[in-house]
Amino acid sequence: MLLRSRGVVRWRGLRIRLVEPDGTDHLRVLIANERKDRLALVAPIVVSLGHEVIAREIEVEDVAAVTARERPDVALVGLGESSAHALDLIDQIVREAACPVIVLLHAPDPAFVKEASKRGVFAHISDDDVDEWQSSIDIVLRRFAEYHDLQGAFGRRALTERAKGILMERHSIDEGAAFEMLRERSRIDNRKLIDLAAAVVDGHRLLPKHPDTPRER
Repeated sequence: MLLRSRGVVRWRGLRIRLVEPDGTDHLRVLIANERKDRLALVAPIVVSLGHEVIAREIEVEDVAAVTARERPDVALVGLGESSAHALDLIDQIVREAACPVIVLLHAPDPAFVKEASKRGVFAHISDDDVDEWQSSIDIVLRRFAEYHDLQGAFGRRALTERAKGILMERHSIDEGAAFEMLRERSRIDNRKLIDLAAAVVDGHRLLPKHPDTPRER
């Protein structure tokens, strides 16, 4: 049974202080666990941090659809009776690539943490360290943003490299000249270089593989 008094949650003999909101950004949080009693414990703690619990999921077959529909900012997945069930929950959430996943552990479990990390979990925290939840969430959100920024940077670099390769082939120029051509056209057209590179790559798909050779008169 869950009891609350003066900012404290009491559950199965545990006394957990609820953390008051401190101006942290309001987050939409999905919590998942095969055990309803754990969900009932976690939800008020999340709310006490100033966030909104948008979904409480138990079944693996439901969590992917909920994640895709609700687009939470972060997901907290608890380890219940079955580690396989928790790992399946993580798989479904990560597959949607909607938000970072944090594992909540009631007790240390290195083997589970190792498997969870393989599935894309960004962090694990103990449900005994409620005071550290918000700082852990903040760190995870920063890492998640940096991860996606890095992915975007790699994608932009790859697109620019493809555009340079196309220009090198079409104009029989070297890499440096191809890049300068992109930069100059970007300046003249007042367009971002990455947008121009995308246009070159997209337009190249509509062109013949080799430029037409001049016809003899």
